[in-house]
Amino acid sequence: MSKHLKLLFVVADGGHARFIRPGEEDNTLHSSSRVKPEDAHKAAAGQHDAGTHHAQAPTHDPHGQEKEEFAAWVAKQLNDDVAAYDELVVVAPVHVLNVIRKDLNNVAAAKVIGTLAKDLGKVSDHDLWPHIKEWVRPVHREPLL
Repeated sequence: MSKHLKLLFVVADGGHARFIRPGEEDNTLHSSSRVKPEDAHKAAAGQHDAGTHHAQAPTHDPHGQEKEEFAAWVAKQLNDDVAAYDELVVVAPVHVLNVIRKDLNNVAAAKVIGTLAKDLGKVSDHDLWPHIKEWVRPVHREPLL
């Protein structure tokens, strides 16, 4: 009997990430969505940075920095959960993809079997299939006796 390899897709943008697995029986995509806990709390509370001066142009791009921080957080999640998957495919816009790849540890990086530089964060699991199907192996079925 062949070992079922646990494949994980992460579909991320600058503020949301979905962790998607194909089902063992039929390759149906099953996803869970995650946001950084402190970002979810801020969004729910409608909080803003009280120190921001809206009359002055910032010396850096705070929105871009938030995206990079989120991408680094996604990489940390993948590093922390590295035992939960055998293969990894990362789908994200180029700037997010680059940060995730850079921040993966050696073990997680070795499990990357593919990347896709596209923003598919708002694409449903069903509509995601044509973009990721090349990495999903056919379902292994035992012969009937």
